[in-house]
Amino acid sequence: MIERSVYRQIIHSVSLRPVTLITGARQVGKTTLCLKLRDEKGFNYVSLRYKSERAMARSDPDMFLRLHEAPLIIDEIQYAPALLESIETAVDGMREDGKENTGMFVLTGSQSYKLMEGVTDSLAGRISIINMSPLSMSEIVGREEPPFDIDLPENIRRSTEYSLGPKEFYERLIRGMYPEPETKPELTTDEFYSDYVDTYIDRDVSEIINVVNKEKFHAFMQLVASLTGQELNYERIASDVGIDGKTVKSWISVLMTGDIIHLLQPYNDRSTSKRIVKRPKLYFWDTGLACHLARVLDADSLMAGYLKGPMTETFMVNEILKTYRNNKMASPCYYYREGNKNEVDVVIVRNGKISLIECKSGSEFEWDDIKTIQKGIPSQYPIVGRCILCLAEKAYPINDMVYALPFTAI
Repeated sequence: MIERSVYRQIIHSVSLRPVTLITGARQVGKTTLCLKLRDEKGFNYVSLRYKSERAMARSDPDMFLRLHEAPLIIDEIQYAPALLESIETAVDGMREDGKENTGMFVLTGSQSYKLMEGVTDSLAGRISIINMSPLSMSEIVGREEPPFDIDLPENIRRSTEYSLGPKEFYERLIRGMYPEPETKPELTTDEFYSDYVDTYIDRDVSEIINVVNKEKFHAFMQLVASLTGQELNYERIASDVGIDGKTVKSWISVLMTGDIIHLLQPYNDRSTSKRIVKRPKLYFWDTGLACHLARVLDADSLMAGYLKGPMTETFMVNEILKTYRNNKMASPCYYYREGNKNEVDVVIVRNGKISLIECKSGSEFEWDDIKTIQKGIPSQYPIVGRCILCLAEKAYPINDMVYALPFTAI
């Protein structure tokens, strides 16, 4: 079993809060971690995937909780959001009786509008929400996963702990980071992602909105997958798919709610000029799913095609963001782009300082590759680090200000 970095955050949350909610896309490993928690910490466990349990939870949530005593893990809570009010009553009742009420409930759910709305209404102040991502490379290779920032001695040390050649790297992008393909080598990526799209995305989407034309929704997902790493342009997507802008915004929200995609906001500062682009950049959380939808099905095709750069950037940005998610920290990451197209892929703002990061598919770089991060960006904060994350075998200085770092430094 692959050790998940986020597990220690779950344990920490259970020690502090009455309720812990673990959310994330389908198949990221929520149930596996709950079974580990059950076995190690003695929680009771019930899954609402089963019709009989689901029916009881919906029809008589108070009786359901009397039959399944705390400390209790309830898997797939989105199937019975009415349980949230009964959980609130149970938590408040323990507190009113002067009893310890931490660690009473652990809930899992793929994010949906109704679930998160119910959490906000019923459990505010009583719940810790932990967002779970697909696997990270640090989890796969079994090492610590501190929040990433530019700290050259530490970056260089970490970059030597494992390596992937270019072909292996692109095979990794095609295979993606979901746990099941990682633990079942005999499962092909096409099998896994075909089932994922048909079984999970279609079902979850149907629960959130009424998609009359599923063929157009699939076409929409395929187009969005091919736009990973680019600015989100609703008008372009609407025109290419043949739907209106309102529908595009609704469908983008659905993919965000299901943790299929995420948006990276542009860096903004009081001294930033009005030329800065205001659109966020869109990324798929998993390159394997994005490649499957974009019909890039093998490493050689990815390496030779136009999606090589965007998929590389998507993978590296995701790996950075996972280091914050897995430590239950708000992301300090943005991107920067001026109207004249000067761009920085990742701007990290931490501790009153800024780091500038480019994500590249190459290993050797010239002035044009580093001119924006060397010049810097308008900011009230000092810029303390500049680097290119790339496929170089070893870290090396490009000049006295900018380092090339293997992506394994993340």
